[in-house]
Amino acid sequence: MSMAVSETTGVVRLLVTFGLSFSLGFERQLRGSPAGNRTFSLIGLGAAVIGLLSAASAPNALAGAVTGIGFIGAGLVFRQKSGRSEVVRGVTTAAAIFATAAIGAAAGEGQLLVATAATVLVLVSLELPHTPGLRLLDAARYESRFTPDNPPPPPHGEDPARE
Repeated sequence: MSMAVSETTGVVRLLVTFGLSFSLGFERQLRGSPAGNRTFSLIGLGAAVIGLLSAASAPNALAGAVTGIGFIGAGLVFRQKSGRSEVVRGVTTAAAIFATAAIGAAAGEGQLLVATAATVLVLVSLELPHTPGLRLLDAARYESRFTPDNPPPPPHGEDPARE
């Protein structure tokens, strides 16, 4: 059963989505991410339009959007050589892009409170290491106190059995 959404309601949903997704992109841009406020707001708006279409009569449209967002996120993740090991960068921004698309879809479907709450929670998560008080919840702060599940491999040419 589909319900038609008035154009005015659709525009309000898009405006809310723009504000929410722009705020996430603004945070990422402040932190030096390759994807910033323009990218995030475009992703949020695109997902919101798909959410509006889905609410109107195209429920499978959201499934295709998830695939597309995955490709955008994958383009932001890259490996970088750091000394003797490799570091993966961009995963947080890729995850934030996925969350932004979901927030846009929720807003497009009319779930404005859910979209707003999700945006606040994503911002809290992104700001954990940068905000006094919230820093206590950042696991990276305690990382050195624990043994990693997957320790880094020994430097090239060394035999771990000889140590």
